[in-house]
Amino acid sequence: MGNYQQHAGTFRIGDLEVGRLGYGGMQLTGEGVWGDAPDRENAKKVLRAAVDAGVNFIDTADSYGPHTNETLIADALHPYPDGLLIATKGGFDRTGPHQWRVNGNPDHIRQAIDGSLKRLKKDVIDLWQLHRIDPRFPVEETLGPVADAVKSGKIRYVGLSEVDVEQVKRAERTVPIVSVQNLYNLGNRQWEDVLDYTAERGMAFIPWYPLASGPEKLKTKISGIAEKYNATAAQIALAWLLRRSENILLIPGTSSLQHLRENLEAAYVVLADEDFKTLS
Repeated sequence: MGNYQQHAGTFRIGDLEVGRLGYGGMQLTGEGVWGDAPDRENAKKVLRAAVDAGVNFIDTADSYGPHTNETLIADALHPYPDGLLIATKGGFDRTGPHQWRVNGNPDHIRQAIDGSLKRLKKDVIDLWQLHRIDPRFPVEETLGPVADAVKSGKIRYVGLSEVDVEQVKRAERTVPIVSVQNLYNLGNRQWEDVLDYTAERGMAFIPWYPLASGPEKLKTKISGIAEKYNATAAQIALAWLLRRSENILLIPGTSSLQHLRENLEAAYVVLADEDFKTLS
């Protein structure tokens, strides 16, 4: 595993050990997360560079593109190296750029799982995540095909996205849950209780939008601390998340090789207690 991960540490998702610095594929799409990456060759380079640097956790979704992101990952990385965990998601319909419509219909979920397997060229999805809970369907119904896919060996582990603690508990009655992917960053900590719950339960917590720095007052604090560590504001935001809880897995996304390196180098920024408290 790359040097970065020795500093960032690892976390176990079931029997799979992954580095806590992962990579999110969402930015390798067109404007509004619609259509393929504008520079496909560069996008493939970024994915390969991430894996070469020791990243072994990549997050995608059937809705990115839609479908183009999963295909791109397979084109860039298949046959996959040992130990690479590719997490994907289902549960959205896409009707155009910036358009996201929740769809928890069991038939849609069943098709989503089979589609992801095909596009990713995998026999088993290591981690399949429900993108959103659809209020039109009981979560037990939505997760029915997911539980079936776990039984039949198509899915190894299951996660949820944008859920509260009660929703996690309810979902767990249908299928074991190993991870939660919620919006969380230095500037937005509305899901603090979910993070604490997952930490207690030994589940992974995967913050999406990890680099947002929030209100001006906080930005000033971050830049002051960034100077002290000779780091970028983004690196401080990631270092804070790594320090906040040991079950946090980071998936910053980028279409730039330089930003990729920068994000990974956040592993070397170890915040002193006082700076962690100041930011917290």
